[in-house]
Amino acid sequence: MTEFDDIPVLDLAPLMAGEDTHALSRAFAEAYGKTGFGYVVNHGVDPKLRAAIFDAAKRFHALPNAAKQDIALNTCHRGYIAINTSTDVNTDLAEVTKPNQSASFMMMREDAAADPDVYLSGPNQWPALAGFQEACTSYAAAMSDLGQRLMGLALEAIGVTDRSILQAFEPPTIWLRLLHYPPQPPQSPDDLYGSAPHRDFGCLTILAQDDVGGLQVQTPAGHWVDAPPTPGAFVVNVGDMLHRMSNGRLLSTPHRVINATGRARYSVPFFYDPHVSTEIAPLPGTGAAIFPPLNFGAFLKGELEASYDAHQSEMTED
Repeated sequence: MTEFDDIPVLDLAPLMAGEDTHALSRAFAEAYGKTGFGYVVNHGVDPKLRAAIFDAAKRFHALPNAAKQDIALNTCHRGYIAINTSTDVNTDLAEVTKPNQSASFMMMREDAAADPDVYLSGPNQWPALAGFQEACTSYAAAMSDLGQRLMGLALEAIGVTDRSILQAFEPPTIWLRLLHYPPQPPQSPDDLYGSAPHRDFGCLTILAQDDVGGLQVQTPAGHWVDAPPTPGAFVVNVGDMLHRMSNGRLLSTPHRVINATGRARYSVPFFYDPHVSTEIAPLPGTGAAIFPPLNFGAFLKGELEASYDAHQSEMTED
């Protein structure tokens, strides 16, 4: 890994226009082979969708607590995640004993009903809030399209010509999370985080930030580099599953959130992952495999049961 002191910027105009992406794929390989994070611009997402999702997030988090608790996170991982109900106990990056200081609404793929054979399948839970569901579904559709394009670019960047892995994203596992970070007290203990140091466990994260800031990315030497908001840009990072699929070529980089601004922070991460049935393994063309295969659904089950109060009942029922 290479030490870095800023986050690279990628211009997606050629990708969105269907033009030659050779130079862009080289830039992608450079950014995600050294940093694991990048800002993407000219991504083709309508600014109105972004404005609408932040408006929806603020209106949701302003609801009375009882209204939000009516759709508390369920075992399908959909609904309201209250503050102090998730802890990154699986992280190897810090000794985390305190829950993350954030609350959120979680939307996943909209299924008519839960399928007992498909982990995390099910319908979403929606608050009684005008226009909220439409804002979420429209934004998720746009992010899914962008995620699909970025996955293709990632494969090009690591020299994978067999695109059959993209079939694992038909349909994808998606996670749209509307996060609210209250300002942390000035004298907060060192181990109290908005989001504790962690790596994302999926393939791609596409993050929209408000103007408050607080996101930090860890360098190989252990330093923390700010990833400040950039108007109109998304912050995109690679998660553990794409790291494994790329045979280690694309980095899943530790990051955290500390909201010491004295202001409320809102952010909207979108996670684009393969179907839960997918066997994750280094892809052909990436060299001798350095990771064993694993089942994505089984991996997710272990992560969620360890980190979320709402999934603790699953552990006792098994």
